[in-house]
Amino acid sequence: MIPRYSRPAMARLWEDRTRLDLWLRIEVLACEAWAKLGEIPAEALRAIQGRAGYDPERVAAIEREVRHDVVAFLTAVAEQVGPAARYIHRGLTSSDVLDTALAVQMRDAADLLLEGLDTLRAALRRLALAHKDTLMVGRTHGVHAEPITFGLKVARWYAEMGRNRERLLQARAAAAVGKVSGAVGTFAHVPPAVEEYVCQRLGLTPEPVASQVVPRDRHAQYLLALALAGAALENAALEIRHLQRTEVLEAEEPFTEGQKGSSAMPHKRNPIGCEQICGLSRLLRTNAFAALENVALWHERDISHSSVERVILPDSTILLDYLLHRFTEIVEGLRVYPERMRENLERSAGLLASQRILLALTDKGLSREEAYRLIQRHAMRAREEGADFPALLRADPEVRRQLSEGEIAACCTLEPTVAQVDTLFERVGLLESETE
Repeated sequence: MIPRYSRPAMARLWEDRTRLDLWLRIEVLACEAWAKLGEIPAEALRAIQGRAGYDPERVAAIEREVRHDVVAFLTAVAEQVGPAARYIHRGLTSSDVLDTALAVQMRDAADLLLEGLDTLRAALRRLALAHKDTLMVGRTHGVHAEPITFGLKVARWYAEMGRNRERLLQARAAAAVGKVSGAVGTFAHVPPAVEEYVCQRLGLTPEPVASQVVPRDRHAQYLLALALAGAALENAALEIRHLQRTEVLEAEEPFTEGQKGSSAMPHKRNPIGCEQICGLSRLLRTNAFAALENVALWHERDISHSSVERVILPDSTILLDYLLHRFTEIVEGLRVYPERMRENLERSAGLLASQRILLALTDKGLSREEAYRLIQRHAMRAREEGADFPALLRADPEVRRQLSEGEIAACCTLEPTVAQVDTLFERVGLLESETE
């Protein structure tokens, strides 16, 4: 079992101090770029580099008066820098600082989420390989269909998390763009060289064409990637919830010593972790919808998006970080019951062989319609009366004219239906060595 969730790194990314530190770094980098262009005296730059700082409480006090966060920050910094502060924020607008800092936060949050995805995929890989050949019934519409293996079910989750990783990488690249082009993004008062310098030092790409803000489709893509990752976690968690039902009980999430399932019923072991994942993933989708609403802004800029982002970006990144950890914990401690899987598989009394017998009859020359009619008649009787399906087939003269008793028995052997599991594992890279 992995330790309980504790990721202060993700929370720190969204603290006020982190945000203000980034603002300060951007402002100093912009001054360095201006100095390289000969627009800030060397002694003034040294003063800025040596004295630039702020008192968070002073920033907050000024903001209560001026009601503008960046103005409050710049005022507090100027108080510490002195006369050279007149060069700070030269040619910039507030969004140059806000959006560029936000890009760094989103990029760094994505890196932490990628770590979480990799940890989860490693756990899924181990679980899939451990149960690659563990036979169980596959269900469609919740009804027995044909055999699969439990490892194959987990392999689908593994592959889906791989796609989430690819989407998050793409979203990270889309979000990691800075903007230092001044009011309405025209570079009227700050040359592109300043933007290029700042972005290069921060590891960002300059926004090719900005308004006064970085276009918000980038942020929407980012939050959609997070929402899809949450949906994938919900998909797997919902499956475990179904498998843990008393009537099924093929797998269940960990239940630790001393844990209580119910205040009234001591026998209960409930899938609370998976239920929590299913519930919280809804918030990720809701936040992604809010990000889509943020894409359309008035003209070159309004601030209808900013208040929303101060909620949805910290909440979504911290929430997905938690969900990845929580589901990894569940996967690592998942209880799997192969015997119950086999027992449930056999409850269909041979009905799972219906397609193999259908194909065998058509191979003998019967039309598909005639073969289907023969098989369905016995399948429905077996289902409704609890009769043995293979026995009904063996007793039917029409079937026996086409198939021998041995051929019917061969069709009812379940293991050959999952003969291609290795092929499917190879397709998603699960049979490669972990060092490759």
